[in-house]
Amino acid sequence: MARILIVDDEQSIRETLREILEYEGYEIEEAEDGENALNLIKKYNYDVVLADIKMPKIDGLELLEKAKELAPELPFIMISGHGTVETAVEATKKGAFDFINKPPDLNKLLITVRNAADKNSLVIETKVLKRQISKTREIVGEAPSIKKIKKTIEKVAPTDARVLITGENGTGKELVARWIHERSNRADKPLVEVNCAAIPGELIESELFGHEKGSFTSAHKQKLGKFEKANGGTLFLDEIGDMSLSAQAKVLRALQENKIIRVGGEKDINIDVRVIAATNKDLMQEIANGNFREDLYHRISVIVIHVPTLNERSSDIPTLAERFMEEICQDNGINKKQITAGALEALKNIYWSGNIRELRNVIERLIILCDQKITEDDVQLYANNGKKKPGTIDAITDFSRFQDFKDHAEKMFIDAKLKKNNWNVAKTATEIDIQRSHLYNKIEKFDLKRDRK
Repeated sequence: MARILIVDDEQSIRETLREILEYEGYEIEEAEDGENALNLIKKYNYDVVLADIKMPKIDGLELLEKAKELAPELPFIMISGHGTVETAVEATKKGAFDFINKPPDLNKLLITVRNAADKNSLVIETKVLKRQISKTREIVGEAPSIKKIKKTIEKVAPTDARVLITGENGTGKELVARWIHERSNRADKPLVEVNCAAIPGELIESELFGHEKGSFTSAHKQKLGKFEKANGGTLFLDEIGDMSLSAQAKVLRALQENKIIRVGGEKDINIDVRVIAATNKDLMQEIANGNFREDLYHRISVIVIHVPTLNERSSDIPTLAERFMEEICQDNGINKKQITAGALEALKNIYWSGNIRELRNVIERLIILCDQKITEDDVQLYANNGKKKPGTIDAITDFSRFQDFKDHAEKMFIDAKLKKNNWNVAKTATEIDIQRSHLYNKIEKFDLKRDRK
């Protein structure tokens, strides 16, 4: 049931309204003046506010104006014993849902409250559904690297230039690709995504180019590939560094000639597709190792956008945390929670090996497990298993023995390198210059596990 805040300096009025509305099943909270009400609105979510106009400290109209800055969609029902047409018009202009004279007519009061609560519920549901459907969130952050990415997108998006997005897992490469598509001239056409790492090598060509009926054992009917489905729009090739060499050759031909041939087919099919690719691998190293075609690299990397790790843009963590708090609470129907400055600082001192994806998971965990106010102690208890940024004062003072600190730093280093190389142990061992068997021993010693999410 809806949660309603009653704001009136007369206790008898508050008690009468509480009695009426609680009888109807509403959850009620009270404030004796506008200042107290404003503090409550900053801390908690309400579905409707019933506010008197004449009050000490902050009157109802000023409260309405200030509350709308905090929660623009929050419905206000103004109540006054000295109501005039001018007052009602002013309240409406400031965003009030309705205006009721004292003493209120019971039926009108209940109908107005119900309509206001229904409207607020619909607004929230619409926002949630729009976000779930589009899956596209804002690129949040003011770090120089993020500002550079936004400026690059503004310049690149309206063109048909191919873009290669690089960065570790969980940094937001897919979000960058979506932003490019939605700000391009192809925004009204499909954005088709292919996770090259998730498709077996023997099926990737069929997935990309389609196949003709009977072209192989399980090909019972003709199938359109991702290139054809993206015709006129954008094809996002995620984790392109994991694509087989034979598929790379066909992708190269498609980009050179704007034509494809379905598996088992003979006919050229013209395509008009903008390709955006992403990878968490060092493609130049993959080229040197013979795992990636250099000519394809030059085709897909007209523009290269590198997405930094969360540790490289830790100044954005408070903003990201607040945004995730708002979204998760709203999506799950949880009253807005408050996170203290100390908790935000503690989040900044964590080593985020899983980047933004890991931060969002931690915020969700804190929302579920903590009280209304999330503190620094909560972060220490629930966030990230206590992994602090190597080299920070907090991380150093946690250890009394030099060997313990060395083990801690070594574990963080190996974990980061394994994730960077998508848990390719052989490649990681070569990169950090130790024997593969030695690396396996370290993985076992530190109980490192691959994140399967």
